[in-house]
This record gives sequence, structure tokens and C-alpha cells, in this order.
Amino acid sequence: MKFTLKDYQEEAVSNTLERLSKASRRWREDDDIYAFSLTATTGAGKTVMAAAVFEALFYGDDTFNFEPDSTATVIWFSDDPSLNEQSRYRLLEASDKLDFSDLVVVENKFNREKFEPGKIYFLNTQKLSKTSLLTRGHIDEPSQFKLDFPNSRPDMRAYTIWDTIQNTIEDNNLTLYLLLDEAHRGIGNGSAEKSTIVQKLINGSGSVPPIPIVWGISATVQRFNNAIENANNRTTLPNVIVDSSKVQDSGLLKDTIVLDVPEDTGHFDTVLLRRGANKLKEITTLWEKYGKEQNQVDLVIPLMVLQVPNKPNHDEIGQALDTIFKEWSELSISNVAHVFGEHATQTFGGHSVEYITPQRVQDTKRIRILIAKDAISTGWDCPRAEVMVSFRSATDKTHITQLLGRMVRTPLARRIPGNDKLNAVECLLPSFNKKSVESVAEALMKGGSDEGDTDIKGRRVLVKPIEVTPNPDIDNAVWEYFESLPSESLPKAEAKPIKRLTALAQELAFDNLLKDAGKVAHKELHLALDAARTRFAKEIEDSRKKVLEVKGKSLVTVLADQSKTFNDFVENSDYEVINDFYKRASRIISPDLARTYSDYCISDNEDEDLIEEALLEAHTIIASLGLVPEILEYLESESDRLSKKWFNDYRIKIKNLSDERQETYRVLKSWSKEPVDIDIVKPKTWIVATTAIEEKTETPLPTFEKHLMCNADKLFPCDLNDWETEVLKKESAYEDNLGWYRNPSNTTHGSIGISYSENNKYSIVRPDFIFFVKKSDGSITADIIDPHSHHLSDSLPKLKGLAAYAENHGEFYRRIEAISKIGDKLKVLDLKDADVRDAINQAPSAKAVYDSEYGLDYNS
Repeated sequence: MKFTLKDYQEEAVSNTLERLSKASRRWREDDDIYAFSLTATTGAGKTVMAAAVFEALFYGDDTFNFEPDSTATVIWFSDDPSLNEQSRYRLLEASDKLDFSDLVVVENKFNREKFEPGKIYFLNTQKLSKTSLLTRGHIDEPSQFKLDFPNSRPDMRAYTIWDTIQNTIEDNNLTLYLLLDEAHRGIGNGSAEKSTIVQKLINGSGSVPPIPIVWGISATVQRFNNAIENANNRTTLPNVIVDSSKVQDSGLLKDTIVLDVPEDTGHFDTVLLRRGANKLKEITTLWEKYGKEQNQVDLVIPLMVLQVPNKPNHDEIGQALDTIFKEWSELSISNVAHVFGEHATQTFGGHSVEYITPQRVQDTKRIRILIAKDAISTGWDCPRAEVMVSFRSATDKTHITQLLGRMVRTPLARRIPGNDKLNAVECLLPSFNKKSVESVAEALMKGGSDEGDTDIKGRRVLVKPIEVTPNPDIDNAVWEYFESLPSESLPKAEAKPIKRLTALAQELAFDNLLKDAGKVAHKELHLALDAARTRFAKEIEDSRKKVLEVKGKSLVTVLADQSKTFNDFVENSDYEVINDFYKRASRIISPDLARTYSDYCISDNEDEDLIEEALLEAHTIIASLGLVPEILEYLESESDRLSKKWFNDYRIKIKNLSDERQETYRVLKSWSKEPVDIDIVKPKTWIVATTAIEEKTETPLPTFEKHLMCNADKLFPCDLNDWETEVLKKESAYEDNLGWYRNPSNTTHGSIGISYSENNKYSIVRPDFIFFVKKSDGSITADIIDPHSHHLSDSLPKLKGLAAYAENHGEFYRRIEAISKIGDKLKVLDLKDADVRDAINQAPSAKAVYDSEYGLDYNS
């Protein structure tokens, strides 16, 4: 793969391969047919995950311990040829093993007896329709031509596409997989013919048997699941479901959606169009500035989507373009394109606007204004789309939320540290008002349509927010102390310390921080393997016998008395057996390390005639090592030790790299079996709400002094509950208080996260308040004060996480306290007290600790 998979992507790929392996095995052994789906929200990287699956399916993969399926051939099916083309392009972009010859677009001239193994064939509903040249003459689609000439096919076609599918399924040396892309389309949706075509693929038709293995992949697959439930004799496997909160945490999706609506009723198209043009101009300037900071010119060139009704008034669109050009004179008609279904140049007022295919928009940097209806609301995305002005009416909220769902990818596939504006998408709704905008916000945060792929936990939807920046009254020393505070990351679900070390070495070498880092890493691991051979000599000797000897049983039958006996036999292993053991060990310790250790083992052998024999001995040694579990544990421990040392040794130099490079190391650091400490970043700009919307009523939020971030009046708007308000009032009244920080609840570079474990699964809790105080000696320290309810199911695990953080990082804080309301009183737990931490770790519930002698009155 050209891309490093995110943790949730790797988990999804692993689960998908497990299901495909099981399905193909049952198909070959028992002719059983299977189906399952991969559900992942828009922007999760479904095509990247599919590319990783296909690489493993065709070529095998050591990371997933997956053997290649030499019989595999795949149909990639959707209801849109442009969607297929975009998917094909992305597969090539993501994979370093798949090439153009492996990804076959089935055109009308396609004429093969069977599909070839190791290839992906792209089909769509139009190609399987009754009128398609690919299907004409098929026995299930009778025509007058077929009746008049029963032994002939039109266009001299030897095989219809249905013949090809049937012949492939019936070939014992081939396994046909069907991937239904955007599986919620074409199944019970749209025309009856589309639904019938998909049902034929799933259930078979006439002489064509059902495709053995069906894999649906989409943001919303309910219709797919319903269709499979009614399929004929098809077994379903558990669906692979990607946690949307993990996608949001990954930085692949923008954190914030800003909705702008008019204050009053009336015609505000021109006003909000001008505002939209200014927002595009502003975000362009911000990206230019950020690009210069990162020494990357034209890093991101943002665009505006101008969304219009399905039956638009072309003159009104022309007037809208006039307004935009007047507001930003540097733009011209060459910067405008449309994606209407007409696929031809359109005239809007006095402007002729070219058509562009949706998949070309992202890379056609001169396009700054894109005019769209709703045809691209599914299956298309453009990460550089930063602003949308929608002329849709208030009744069209579904179309708006769908298109916004396509605009949520972050342009650089990562979060920009400290700048909310570069992590947001802005939507202006001239035809909406305060009452109707709430439904859009609700749909975006919770999912609001049958098609909906907008359900993203952790995303903020803000109506008319403001920007806040670092408070000028806060001393820089406070910010320096802020940046020294440790945050924690989630551990990797399937951590591989050896892989992390070799990846870290590659990056250190790339950044010229450690010359020949890969060789240095492998040299250290060679020494570790040498030490392991001494330390586990007895175990290795036993495993060596297993490698060199093949044991079995012979069945001896005496015909005279019909007796049967089994006799043991032992034979010496041949090269193939030893090599098989070696390959298994290579997958355990990594193929690269196995290769370099083999070279290391034979490096002293100067007799060329004995090289082959020495290499076989080296492979035997490695094969033997792979059968001793303790050796892998030891090797992983040494790899982890060296990785931690390098992260520490090069910490300062890594901080001087670009944000993109720092993010690479940040990800590698998180490839750990246990939570690891990560740095936090001083925020530059936040976008924050100024009003709360409840029951379609807007209420201004209260503002507070001395927050580290503030508006022009040095105030910070914040929505606090009664407990939080009481805590803030008390803590701010202390004379030594220098300022306070409302810790962001979402995953940002400026949020302190603390890991906790529940049911053997790690999560992150983000304490509410950080207060900065001046000690008697004039130095600065901090207090964590976290008001959290005690009655929730995860309250005790979170308390344990906070207690562990206090034990490991207590030196950074004067106080670390958890607060909850018991009866009518606020109770506090001092987590820097070892006895309190012990009580938490032994308690049956959070409430039990607050009710104990360790729960003190907060206001006393």
C-alpha cells in the first residue's frame, strides 16, 4: 500500500479478510454462498480499505497473515460509471501492487469466456440492462433476433456478460467475488430494472447461478442488508462496522460544520453570496499562509460549491456569478464549472460554463466555483471544497446534508494543528431561517435521511459562530507550561513493535535525522536474536527438530483378518518443508528482518560453494526461532525499547519538522500496545458557538473572563451546566489563578486526552477544566478539575484512567480532582492521593468512592 492505514482501517481490513477467507473456504468445500457488508461513514477511506483487501487477496499480506487466493476474481459493481471510474482511480492511487491491467473496465466490446484470476472487473447497471450490447442474445433476455436466429448472437458475440459470469462461477479453479459499491443504491431504490439486475447478481437467474461471495460496501447499507436477508439460501456473516467516532478522531474528516443563515425572513441571496465569496477569499488566504509556513506552495486551493435546485433558473445562476465576480474580481469564468447531468456547456445569464466530471474536480485546481444540483451527493467528494452556498429551499434539507456529507474530507487527510478554520467547512443557507436550520444541524450530527451518510460522532455543527484567539492578557509562560502537559493517545488495536521500529527508522532516515537508520535498527535486532538464541537454546533445539523432521502415521491393513494398525514414521524434511517453516517465521518477525538476519548468519561464509548450504541453515535457524513464542515477545520488547529511545532522542528535532512530518511521527508513536504520551499544541484560532439552539429557540451563551482563548473583548462564550459553572466560579476566585482552559471534548492537537480501559478496550476521556496557577515561588503549575457524573456506565473506568494519569504524570499538576454531585452536594476526589487511587481501583462503582471517606465536600 502507498498509504499507511489508520488503526480503524487496519482493523476493518483484517475483519473483512477473515470473512472473505471463511466464505471462500466454505464455497469451495460445500458450495455454500455468503454475504456481508462493510459499513463506514463518508470519508472513512472505504476505497483505501478495499485496495488493501484486494492486495492481500491477490498477493497475500504478512501484516494480516493472509495467504493469497490464486483463484480470486472480482466484479466491482455500482449503478454509476463515473463512480466506478473514480473508485478505479483511487484503487490505483492507494495500491502499489494493483496496476491498470488488473483493473478492467468492462466495455461493450468485452467478450470473454471467463473472468481472469487476479483482476477486478468494473460493471454498472447500464452495462447489464436489457438494451446493453453485453447482454443481448442471452437466454434470459429473449428478443425477436434470438427467436429468429436461435444459434446466433448479435455483433458476432461469442459470450454475453451473463455467460462470462456463469462460466466463471462454474469453474472450480476460479472464485468469483462481487463487491457492491455504495450498496444502498440500486437495491430497492430507483428503477425496477436496477433492483432486478442487482437481485440477479445476488440470487442468480435462469441458468446463471448466484455469485458465491457478495461484499457490500457503503456508508449506509440497510437496503443491502434487507435484500440479503431475502436472498435465496445465502448465509450472512457478521457485518464489518467501522466506529464513526474513530473516523472523526483520525483527522480524515473536518471537525466543524459552520451554518450561516439570515437573521430575518426575506430575500438574502445576494448578501450571503457576497459573504460566501469573502469566506472563500479568506480561507484561500489562510491556506496560502499555511502553505508558506510549511514550505509548500499551493498546498490547498479551496473552492466553493454553489448548490442549486434540480430545475434551476439559469438567469439567477448568472446573477449569482456576477455577484461573486464583483466581490472577488480576481475570479473569472475560467474558474467556474458545473456538474449537471446534461454533461454539456451551460449558459447562465451572460456566462458560458463548461461541464466537468465530478471525479476531475479535485485535481483541476483552476476550478474555484462549482455549480451542482444533487446528482453528486453520493459517491463523490472533493476535499478542497471548503465553502457551500445552497439555493435549496428549507424543505430540501436532505439534499443539503447529503452534499455536505461529501465535503467533509480534510484536504490533507490530517487535522491542521491549532487552527479551527482550516478544519471546518462552511455552509451558507440564504433560504433558511433560525427555525429551519436546526433540522439541518440535527441531521448532520445524528444522521437524518434514509440515504444518510452524515452520522459522525464528535463533529460540531455551529450556527453563526465567532472566532477566538489566544488571550493577550495571558502570559506566554502559561502557554509554555500548557504545551509541556502530557496528553495520551489510544493504543493500536494490533500493535506490531517490530513493524513500528522499521517504519520509524525509515522516517528518521527520510528526514536525515539518523543516517542509515534501517540498518541500525536491523543491526540491533540481529544482536537481540543472537541473545535470544543463547537465552532460549533448549527451546530452539526442540523446535529445530520439528523443522527438520516430518512425522506421520502409516495405516497398515491386513486383509486376512481385516485388522488395521497405525505405524509412526519419521522422515527428514526437504527444502520445501523448511522453506514453508521459514515463511511462517518471516511473517511473525517480519520478512525484512528474516531476510537481513539470513544474510547476517551467512556473512562470515566466504566459500561460494557452500553459500546455498549456509542459506538453508540460516533459514532453518529462523524457522526454528519462529516456533518459540518467547523469542517474539523478547524481540518485540527490544523493538519497543529502541523505538521509545529514538522518539525521545529525536523529540526536539521532530518538533522542528513540518506539520505533515510531525503527524507521521505522531501516528507511529501511537502504534503501541499501551497508551503513549503525546504533545499538545497551542491553538491559534478556535471557532466557537455564541448561542445555544434548543426547541428552535436561540439563547445567547454566557461569556467569561481569563480564558486562554478569547474574542476581541477578551471574553470567552461557553455553554456550562450548573456544576461546571459552580466549579469555574470557585476556581477563578482564587488569588493565584492565572487563567483557565476549557479542554476541547473532541480530538484536536490542543486537547488533553487521558486513556482508560473498559472491557479490555481503550477509550479517551478529556477532563473539562485546566486551571493555571502561580505557586509561592513564582513558578507556574496547573490543576485538572473534572466535574463528571458518577451514574454513567463508564464513570468508574474513567475515574481509574484519571487515577492512573495522576500516578504517572502527577508532577505536572498541583491538583488533579474529580467532582460529582451526590444528593445536593458536590463531592471531590483528590486523585494525587495514593489512598484515593487505591480506593478507586478497588471500588465496585464510582458512587461508592464518592460516598466513602475519600469523597470530600468540594465547597467546604
